[in-house]
Amino acid sequence: MSEPIVLYVDNHLLVLDKPAGMLSQGDATGDLSLLDWGKAYLKAEFDKPGNVFLGLVHRLDRPTSGVMVFARTSKAASRLSAAVRERRLQKTYLALCCREPSAAQGLLEDWLLPGRDGGSSRIVAEGTAGAQHAALRWQLLGSDAAGALCEIALLTGRKHQIRAQFAHRGAPLRGDSRYGADRPYRPGAIALHASRLAFPHPIGGGIIEVESTRTFPERADGA
Repeated sequence: MSEPIVLYVDNHLLVLDKPAGMLSQGDATGDLSLLDWGKAYLKAEFDKPGNVFLGLVHRLDRPTSGVMVFARTSKAASRLSAAVRERRLQKTYLALCCREPSAAQGLLEDWLLPGRDGGSSRIVAEGTAGAQHAALRWQLLGSDAAGALCEIALLTGRKHQIRAQFAHRGAPLRGDSRYGADRPYRPGAIALHASRLAFPHPIGGGIIEVESTRTFPERADGA
């Protein structure tokens, strides 16, 4: 697993590029998380004594790579969390699908039932108890022997949303065996990458736009 990359830092924000395979936040495994890595980076970089505050405002699945923003102050954390709730934090992803979708672009809207205790999310009928509206826009960037490369703009942020919605339409992401992929990707990773974030600065208010510097897709095993 590669190291995280620092993309942006100021007195209020830390934006990191997460490698696939790293947790966003610590769990029962005790494995190093991006949140803990960020705290250690700030402590060393700015010679901070004692505990370092770093607020988690959104997450990426462990096998997913890409851009995440953290808050360096409680005020920034509160305002960034509000931006997430109000859909003012714009997320763009790249995905390499096992097969080409049925169209070159489109809007996907479904009702998604999130899995419990780490389980898979499912597309269900509207009105199903506990189901959440899930929407995204996508376009096909190209297709070759490795798969179909799509760019995705999330309109809602649901658990496993991209993975479940594309799999439901016969185009699961490479390496995502949980959702029916029959083609591998890199070990410990699925072919999903958060390539860009855009959001209002929690203090200044101006729009911050940060892009990943990682190459995607990385070499896909079995291509």
